[in-house]
Amino acid sequence: MKLSVPKETSEGERRVALVPEVAKKLTEDGVDVVLEPGAGECSHLPDALYEEAGASVSEGQGLSGDVVAKVAPPSTEEIGRMEQGTVLIGFLAPLTAPDTAKALAEAGVTSFAMEAIPRISRAQSMDALSSQATVAGYRAALLTAQELGRFFPMLSTAAGAIRPAKVLVLGAGVAGLQAIATARRLGAVVSAFDVRSAVEEQIQSLGAKFVKLDIGLEDAEDAGGYARQLTDEEQQRQREALADVIGGMDGVISTAAVPGRKAPLLIIEDAVRQMKPGSVIVDLAAETGGNCELTEPGETVVRHNVKIVGPINLPSSMPDHASQLYSKNVQSLLGLMVDDEGALQLNFDDEVIAGACITHDGLIVHLGARKAAGLPEAEDGGDAAGQESQDTQDADDTQDSEGTEQDVESAEPEAK
Repeated sequence: MKLSVPKETSEGERRVALVPEVAKKLTEDGVDVVLEPGAGECSHLPDALYEEAGASVSEGQGLSGDVVAKVAPPSTEEIGRMEQGTVLIGFLAPLTAPDTAKALAEAGVTSFAMEAIPRISRAQSMDALSSQATVAGYRAALLTAQELGRFFPMLSTAAGAIRPAKVLVLGAGVAGLQAIATARRLGAVVSAFDVRSAVEEQIQSLGAKFVKLDIGLEDAEDAGGYARQLTDEEQQRQREALADVIGGMDGVISTAAVPGRKAPLLIIEDAVRQMKPGSVIVDLAAETGGNCELTEPGETVVRHNVKIVGPINLPSSMPDHASQLYSKNVQSLLGLMVDDEGALQLNFDDEVIAGACITHDGLIVHLGARKAAGLPEAEDGGDAAGQESQDTQDADDTQDSEGTEQDVESAEPEAK
């Protein structure tokens, strides 16, 4: 089997789908690994390291393999260069980019979306959402410290004592837990809020205070351990109660996002107005509209003397380790696709393979992707491969209730 890795062309994308360490293991297993020149440059991985690992580097071969591994969704031009029957692995945004799914189906490409991998125990090592959310949560805490014109830790100096900064994290999934852990390491006094009371122990295990809102909110968790959709009235009560809490914070990190939907509004303008001048909000949900009412995606703005940061593709700002983690996710998925002789073998009876598949045999087969594309749930005489449960999976895993302190430290949190 030939596995190709192209150089990412999306603006600002610095990650690479395969690192030399993983390339070496794949070549030892009989896979022919070919990379486009410079594919790993932005992750500080020169071509020579791949060649030492047994892979080959060849111009124009990045999209010509039996399997193509990417990070960002492919462009129209890249899809046009793939041969019919090619297997594509990468982030494909199946719920928000229906044109990409349609183009892949029309090109006869069998595609697998990393964000659609089922949340089951044996697929934990393939969970790219969690691995990249770990990076995002870490970077969000550093961004908050960088943009805040105050110390995070308490300091006692000859010139007087400095009180520690107060930081609030909204959402206690993988990104939120990592943000909590990092802000605590930096010395801040950290509080965290989540609609699921079950995560209180996880938050406290990281040394943070769990914020309880007295708004009469009940049954905020569904049977699967995820946060349920709140009613409009519940959301409004939550926002108003949060505004009072946010007003006393130096920094706020918000992490709530749901794939295929606009990010939930958690921080209203009145909350920003109540914050002290010079305070900072880092909104990880900026790409899907933002948790803050005043967020501008991809921009840093100042409103009511508060700096609001809306980062886009934050994991790409830390490409070295983000690529390393993502590459291991890809390797684990390939383990289900490659037999002992290194040949490609897709078993659609496997729930991971079936659940992650977006297009196959010229059709969009994932249920959520079909809905996004305006198609019926399934073609006549067949069922869509995608599972309904994937439609509500949190894009940055903020609704995962299984994170623990050990998970945060190891950057390999247990998937729900």
